Amino acid sequence: MNIILRLKKEIINMIKNIFNLSFDNIKNINVLLNVDKDKEFGDLSCNAAMVLSKELEDKPREIAKKISDYISNKDNFPFNSLIKKYIKSVQIAGPGFLNMNLNDCIFSDIAKELFLRKEDCFKLGKDEKKIKFLIEFVSANPTGPLHIGHGRNGIIGDVLANVLNFLGHSATREFYINDLGSQIIKLGQSFKVRCKQQLGINEELPEDGYKGEYLINLAKECIKDHGKKLLENDDEFFSDYAKNKILEIQKKDLADYGIIFDKWFSEKELHESGAIQEALELLKNKDLAYEKDGALWFRSTQFGDDKDRVIRKSTGEFTYITPDIAYHKNKFERGFDKLIDVLGQDHHGYITRLKATIQALGFDSQNLKVILYQMVSLKHEGIEVRMSKRAGRFTTLKEVINTVGKDVARFFYLNRKAEAHLTFDLSIALKKTEENPVFYIQYAYVRTRGIFQNAEQKEELKDFVKDLLKNKLSDEEFECISNSFGKAEFNLIKKLIGLDDVLCNISQSYQTHLLSYYVYEMVHSFHNYYTNNRIINVQNVELTKSRLLLVFLVRMVLQISFDLLGISKLEKM
Repeated sequence: MNIILRLKKEIINMIKNIFNLSFDNIKNINVLLNVDKDKEFGDLSCNAAMVLSKELEDKPREIAKKISDYISNKDNFPFNSLIKKYIKSVQIAGPGFLNMNLNDCIFSDIAKELFLRKEDCFKLGKDEKKIKFLIEFVSANPTGPLHIGHGRNGIIGDVLANVLNFLGHSATREFYINDLGSQIIKLGQSFKVRCKQQLGINEELPEDGYKGEYLINLAKECIKDHGKKLLENDDEFFSDYAKNKILEIQKKDLADYGIIFDKWFSEKELHESGAIQEALELLKNKDLAYEKDGALWFRSTQFGDDKDRVIRKSTGEFTYITPDIAYHKNKFERGFDKLIDVLGQDHHGYITRLKATIQALGFDSQNLKVILYQMVSLKHEGIEVRMSKRAGRFTTLKEVINTVGKDVARFFYLNRKAEAHLTFDLSIALKKTEENPVFYIQYAYVRTRGIFQNAEQKEELKDFVKDLLKNKLSDEEFECISNSFGKAEFNLIKKLIGLDDVLCNISQSYQTHLLSYYVYEMVHSFHNYYTNNRIINVQNVELTKSRLLLVFLVRMVLQISFDLLGISKLEKM
């Protein structure tokens, strides 16, 4: 926990004590660090007056005035109070916002804390609650290679897991293998035909079969492994062979994309274990499932759904949601506090009934969060690439990675909020200029290395740079250096510590695109700082040292951010 976060907590506790409030009263109070807003908004903004107006039965500006007056009287605080030390002034704006300006000394203290504690500045404190998350994402049918849409699903889940684990929570990555059902039967039928065709037998693919060329390649491999006798095998052999080989391809593509799952959960094993039948029996015992017209229905209307849902057809087949009932029961029973599913936008209507089943089974449906993401389209030289998986015309994730590289693919997929349609523009992704955001941010990291290399060539600076890079600055040296910080340095330091707000927001909202936005904006601030401020000037060694320290901190925050994004930290370009 860093200085800014401790200051925010002290402000909220102060408000709680002024008005004698409980946690429920203050849980919606936010203190935000204003990084890019005009100075008129102050360094910190607080919404307490608006949040508390109804509860306290008072006008927001009157509440804001009471808080402002309390802060202004420094005698209200003990000598070690962060409010007393760091808050310079408070203004009331609009309907009752509290805008606080900070003393300059806080920025020197933040810089020192970042230098000494590094990534620990952004992690949860020892007394903060750690949550056990299970994030299920991608979960593609093992009927073909991963396509470009899976790339978006994957990056959302992977970066979210990175952030949660970094903060100190526990986040498990899980892939649910849809290895049972009609799509697997169709896969086996299609694959068997491809094998026959490769053996010279004239047979057409099923009308609704899989027509992708990948099955031709698999057929050649299967014939090489088993010879002509492979046609003596039953249909299950062809389904299993194709499914398992495609699953291997998917795992390899995901690894190349930088995603390694902790667990691969088989739907087939869920069926074979009896877990589905057990979940249905539980619903029936609770009188939440009933027979009608030969089918089994779930009383989902009791939990906010618009109608009851069939969970077992009159034919004995399970509906789409039924395995998910048992699967989510299994997730909670494995001891996870929060479940996160990353699903396509077409699952929007599915969420209500899924939460209904969770509640019916006796779990808190609030502990399931579904992240919905919009589709991805691929544009190349201004022309949209059309895709059709069954027809065999689609761009695979592997093709995207091979074309633009893992780093560009990951950043481009994350560079827009999940609920917005994403157009992946290859013409920009392939550029080696600042127009490509990945080139732009990676160049900033390379630039920091170049600055230190240049500084080491100066006799007046080489010892300082060596100590800086080895984290060997003394308190006195740090104090002397930080005295040279000015407004430009303060603004960049504020941008650096702003990563804390971003990570906290992601841990609560699961909006992972905020990290890519932050990195780009922070890099933009650094490039502007570099352009407008001479870093190395042997005629002013103390100022140079302060700016080299700032570059060191920029490099450190970039390292943290790049690791969370899963992109490379290049030393040269």
